[in-house]
Amino acid sequence: MATKILIADDEEDILQFLSYNLKKEGYEVLTATNGAEAINIAEKEKPDLIVLDIMMPVMDGMETCRELREMPATKDKLIVFLTARNEDYSQIAGFENGADDYITKPIKPKLFISRIKALLRRSQMSSDTNSVVEIGPIKIDKEKHLIFKNGQTIEMPRKEFMLLELLASKPGKVFSREYILEKVWGEDVIVGERTIDVHIRKIREKIGDDCIKTVKGLGYKLEY
Repeated sequence: MATKILIADDEEDILQFLSYNLKKEGYEVLTATNGAEAINIAEKEKPDLIVLDIMMPVMDGMETCRELREMPATKDKLIVFLTARNEDYSQIAGFENGADDYITKPIKPKLFISRIKALLRRSQMSSDTNSVVEIGPIKIDKEKHLIFKNGQTIEMPRKEFMLLELLASKPGKVFSREYILEKVWGEDVIVGERTIDVHIRKIREKIGDDCIKTVKGLGYKLEY
């Protein structure tokens, strides 16, 4: 079965351009012209990956992403933002709202396809891992994409889950910022270091401040 990708953008030429390039690679493509339409299609079709323009009528990309992350059918789906803006604050806002990647316009076809393939590949590698990791009161079920603390389920967007999963893979080991960026966001994704800080802060808010230690000048580690 072909991988299904939903693109939401209010510019018809962008929709046609991206659809053409994705279909050439064998993907099944769905399109929407605003956020509200994208949500309806996503809930019905359950695409593997969703591409959202930030500036859209009816419902913008940020709001759409938040809604998708709250819906059971789409909360774990890959989400990529498209925007003409490239300021750091926009990227941080995008990742805070649950985005997995961030691509700026004008879009280069080869780079776009490369990023899409990399996201799907990392997602597949993660889903192929069926083990359960337990660190102190924290249990990470990789197969079900669930996190528990003292038996209570904790909801986390994909990037937060991936970051916590990485830290839990080797308790006590200090992971550098550079390594975290490479493993969680990928070499092709350009984000600021503040993005890691934002995600660490959100994880701490959910599982407690005492689990993730900051090693000044080096990075982060998970230990109990």
